[in-house]
Amino acid sequence: MSIKFINKIACLAMVVSFLACNTNPKMEKLSYPETKKVDTTDVYFGTEVSDPYRWLEDDMSEETQNWVAEQNKVTDSFLQKIPFRSAIQDRLTEIWNYTKIGTPYKESGLILFAKNDGLQNQSVYYYKKSEEDEEKVLIDPNTLSEDGTVSLSTFSVSNDGKYLGYAISRGGSDWREMYVKDIETGTLLDDHIMWAKFSGIDWHNQGFFYSRFDEPKEGDELKGENKSPKLYYHKLGDRIENDQIIFEDSENPERMASADVTEDQKYLVISQTESTSGNALYVKDLTQKSSQIIKVVEDFDNDHHIVDHSNGEFLLSTNYKAPKKRIVKFTLDKMAKEDWQDVIPEQKDVLNGVSLVGQKMIAQYMTDAHDVVKVYDTDGKYLYNVDLPAIGSVAGFNGKKDEKETYFSFNSFVYPSAIYKYDVATNKTEPYWKPDIDIDFDQYETKQVFFTSKDGTQVPMFIVHKKGVVLDGNNPTMLYGYGGFNISLTPSFSLSRMILLENGGVYAMVNLRGGGEYGQGWHQAGSKLQKQNVFDDCIAAAEYLIDQKYTSSQKLALMGGSNGGLLVGAVINQRPDLFKVAIPAVGVMDMLRYHKFTIGRFWATDYGTSGDNKEMFDYLLAYSPVHNIRTETEYPAVMVLTADHDDRVVPAHSFKYISALQANYKGNNPVVIRIESKAGHGAGKPTSKQIEEATDLYSFMFYNMNVNRTF
Repeated sequence: MSIKFINKIACLAMVVSFLACNTNPKMEKLSYPETKKVDTTDVYFGTEVSDPYRWLEDDMSEETQNWVAEQNKVTDSFLQKIPFRSAIQDRLTEIWNYTKIGTPYKESGLILFAKNDGLQNQSVYYYKKSEEDEEKVLIDPNTLSEDGTVSLSTFSVSNDGKYLGYAISRGGSDWREMYVKDIETGTLLDDHIMWAKFSGIDWHNQGFFYSRFDEPKEGDELKGENKSPKLYYHKLGDRIENDQIIFEDSENPERMASADVTEDQKYLVISQTESTSGNALYVKDLTQKSSQIIKVVEDFDNDHHIVDHSNGEFLLSTNYKAPKKRIVKFTLDKMAKEDWQDVIPEQKDVLNGVSLVGQKMIAQYMTDAHDVVKVYDTDGKYLYNVDLPAIGSVAGFNGKKDEKETYFSFNSFVYPSAIYKYDVATNKTEPYWKPDIDIDFDQYETKQVFFTSKDGTQVPMFIVHKKGVVLDGNNPTMLYGYGGFNISLTPSFSLSRMILLENGGVYAMVNLRGGGEYGQGWHQAGSKLQKQNVFDDCIAAAEYLIDQKYTSSQKLALMGGSNGGLLVGAVINQRPDLFKVAIPAVGVMDMLRYHKFTIGRFWATDYGTSGDNKEMFDYLLAYSPVHNIRTETEYPAVMVLTADHDDRVVPAHSFKYISALQANYKGNNPVVIRIESKAGHGAGKPTSKQIEEATDLYSFMFYNMNVNRTF
């Protein structure tokens, strides 16, 4: 592989125009580590399916660790030869280095917020008693590890404002360790809880509710199935083994439960789940000692969330008989679904959430994949909309019912997250904090288009680029998608994406079926036996970008993470000709065995499982990325991203996928894997690792696209 430079020294010095120095690279097939194959075969409904890389599922074995080291050597060697890689890293470091502040909120008499001075690996959390007071450090996760790989997962302040309960994650794992500290003195208490996962900390009296699993057996910490969780109450100072079990379901060990205490501290709300959608609902009267747990909803067919309790009346968000959600009320003596009374009926837009602040309901809706905020009185009468700066996404509006002010943040593709203060009574919004970042965002534009998918469905897509871009089919373009689990993609700001936009590139984010952009129906249209719709939507999006001359198949990259990694793997198996580069990140690649690891079984409502029936098995096998790699196919350049501590989508998915791709692909495009150490599914990743990953991602993309122009 050889690359010529025109003035190499000048190339490294010019960050924004570094790609102009790249001339045509001649790709030569990489030499990959030999990955052994084992004779492992499973039989599904009479069909034999080989699994030659089953041994890579043992991520803790010495053999797998050696394989990881050899794969990283190949990837690192390839990336180090990219001449403008250091220029990308320098530019990312430069634009990353500005103060970032999270949305403030009030809790237990304190104003809480996160702040990162620029390049800190983890944001620091602060508190103050009023806006005029000097901020004090609540907790600094950067002090918990030298390399920034210990992150803060969740925290909660006790009702008296004296204690901080918090949970940390080590190396990006979903496992959480819980601690308690005295806020004023900073003294760490003896309370220390292990093996919590997906658990909050909900205070009541002199303790808190939380959930945890039994300690996993050695070697299974990051891959073993997580079963039989229990909901506990921990009283400060007590031994953990004496914590009271509040709720368990021994007859259904695969189900999980979470707790929430109502604002008035009168009820414990228990939500039980067996998948990523739908939940049973229970309440327990905390004012009565030894009160019974009351089952409000016993099935898992719909999503339910208690918004508030007041004077014996519960306010509930639900999609029961309302695919786009509604707000209802009920009492415990009339809690059957047929007795629920509408407060805010279902509307044409999707209801994402409601908060009660200043004796009003602030409802966040989504219309065509961007946010709209509406305010109602407590009887459900519409009052007015909250003014937003542009089309984008909002977060915040947290607070108590008697508070008059709240905060929210707003961001969009070329609008970095800014914070606003909102007066609920007067509907007045004022700027509270704005980032100081050295980028001229006025030179960029965002548009939303609707294209036609294979079956005639209209699908929305956002497209972002510099103003005046020439539609000549020669623009490096990133197409990003997800399409699953009722998760919606809305406009958001990304620092790393600016490398693409600054250099004349195009960013396209497509709102595929399977997501939640248009409610439950849109979600189900991309689930189980309808999953191919998601891939068809993505293929149609790529064809639209090419047909409209935004880009060409030689300048188009496809990226997605987690369920989006599955999207990338499936789509490039079906239509590799559309893309020059593919980046599947922490993807679900083995659709026949995904449910056998950690909490993978929870995804069955979206995917189905290989053991359900022959029809479901055949459907999964037909698109499973690992099982559909073809020998005679010309694949795009592929860089798989995963991490050694990902215990949500275990790295074995990516390990097996890249092994099959390297063994079967005969062309010259590089097909490599980048395996991050001390990192997980993405949450809590330190700034330094984020910059390194973004550097390698865009270096790989630009280099393989043979980008050769002045921007």
